[in-house]
Amino acid sequence: MDDKTVFQERLEKHYDELKWLYCELYPGREDLFHELCKRLERRASERASELKKLDQKRISDPDWYRRNDLVGMMLYVDAFAGNLKGVKKKLDYLEECGVNYIHLMPLLDSPKVRNDGGYAVSDFTMVKDGLGTMEDLAALTGECHRRGISVCLDFVMNHTSDEHEWALRARNGEKEYQDRYFFYDSYDIPGQFEKTCPQVFPTTAPGNFTWLEDIRKFVMTTFYPYQWDLNYRNPAVFADMTDYLLNLTNKGIDIIRIDAVPYIWKELGTNCRNLPQVHNIVRMLRMICEIVCPGVLLLGEVVMEPEKVVPYFGTVDKPECHMLYNVTTMATTWHTVAVKDVSLLKRQMDIVSKLPREYVFLNYLRCHDDIGWGLEYGWLKQKGMDEVAHKKYLNDYFTGNYPGSDSRGELYNDDPRLGDARLCGTTASLCGIEAAEERKDEEALKRSVDCDLMLHGYMLAQSGIPMLYSGDEIGQLNDYTYRDNPRKAADSRYLHRGAFHWKDAALRKKPGTVQNRLFSGIGKMEELRKTYKVFLNAAAVWTLETYDPSVLCLVRELEGERFIGLFNFSPWGKTAWIDEPGMYHDLISDEMLEARGVLMPPYGVRWMFKVD
Repeated sequence: MDDKTVFQERLEKHYDELKWLYCELYPGREDLFHELCKRLERRASERASELKKLDQKRISDPDWYRRNDLVGMMLYVDAFAGNLKGVKKKLDYLEECGVNYIHLMPLLDSPKVRNDGGYAVSDFTMVKDGLGTMEDLAALTGECHRRGISVCLDFVMNHTSDEHEWALRARNGEKEYQDRYFFYDSYDIPGQFEKTCPQVFPTTAPGNFTWLEDIRKFVMTTFYPYQWDLNYRNPAVFADMTDYLLNLTNKGIDIIRIDAVPYIWKELGTNCRNLPQVHNIVRMLRMICEIVCPGVLLLGEVVMEPEKVVPYFGTVDKPECHMLYNVTTMATTWHTVAVKDVSLLKRQMDIVSKLPREYVFLNYLRCHDDIGWGLEYGWLKQKGMDEVAHKKYLNDYFTGNYPGSDSRGELYNDDPRLGDARLCGTTASLCGIEAAEERKDEEALKRSVDCDLMLHGYMLAQSGIPMLYSGDEIGQLNDYTYRDNPRKAADSRYLHRGAFHWKDAALRKKPGTVQNRLFSGIGKMEELRKTYKVFLNAAAVWTLETYDPSVLCLVRELEGERFIGLFNFSPWGKTAWIDEPGMYHDLISDEMLEARGVLMPPYGVRWMFKVD
């Protein structure tokens, strides 16, 4: 079957629904819908033969990303290896890490200053100066595919940089391009928006609009003044942004991470979050990818609790995102480290475990961003935890300002009145490794490394795809040099975005070092996860009561395999008072034991498999 016929068949499969959704957003613009279809056909014809073969392979194996053999890693190209060619040279190391899915943090062209870590894109068709070219990106993805590694890239849909060509032309007075944003001559309509639309960064970027003195207009800027929100009521915006997306997939990108997806449709009188039109757009993107590049996955960045992000998966008949982030579990994991009480984490694990097993979440301990304390405060209040007071406790604990805390983090966007500061810092520094090494306290160092390994053991035991953050595999510490860089000094998130320490990475092979303990310990758990089918998404998962507030018990079962994971979130020895029949093999310690009154060392982790 020739490529044109294949395209027509895929288009015909989705044509009616795609047209219906398009015309619902853009009534009376069937002419533009037909133009959109022509653009899709052109991008499909440009797709390389090797990518088309990969598409076909994944069509015949639709569960390829739902299995237990994927391990991801997030990394900054410049921090990790200088540029895209450098990353290509380091693929052997990534494979040694057990990684077969890499998320390249924002690398498209953005201003040297006022770029929000690359999330203020000035050109969606170019790689940032110094990182390489689009040809380098295609060469990297090609080599990754030869090694069985999938590549993820961010796609910033909500806004552009104020230095994007559209923004420059809008600022120059061209109405066609002003109509791609939200421009207003007076504060009348912006003022109405502000009544119902929450602020994202009330301390560092208050309000949702910015006054442009040079052209005497207001422009909508939900995030930062230099990030202008796109107006998806304009069909030209949807068409061109879709084309930008398909250009990236044709460079070999396997997973498109849609940044800030809940924000992409604005409606006066609403909170401008999670509106029905957002789901129409995401559904359209899903169908467009299935028409042009069916091997590509959509990953939605939706920062809400699991039961509220579920609509972004869509339905069985009308799917939207393939994968979503498990943001709440990440934040609750760190809350649990601080309070040493697993009850909220257990509650949330029970909620996640009841969701359909077809849903795929990305699980992680750290990422490029800050940690926001979006916890379930209504439930915590029942346990005597006031929201503002508890946020202050967490911030004090993880910045080392609470008695007995060895954590070393910094705050971002601190609002003392509301306690809404966010937390920055590497996993190792938040676990206490940095403080222990400074004091040369071997006992504290062992305890901190054990905490780090326990957290990774918990993350790897969850259903979904585990995502490491580059440097965590060798216990990389906070990088305070960002304070000396005028372009970064105001953004404490650079604390955990420092250059990768290749000298420390070399110590991963030296027994007894922190790097060796973490690298080998995480690697061992990754291999076990790939070996046992009980870690498939299809497994039944639930928690058991341990009758100790610091110990979490997670059970997984599938096709005769039974796994019990035990995780001690305290620095003291504990006992998990479970009572399950049969003998178990703890593959972490290599012990044979009963699942009854299980002793747990400080920050201990047990992966127990039933043997009879």
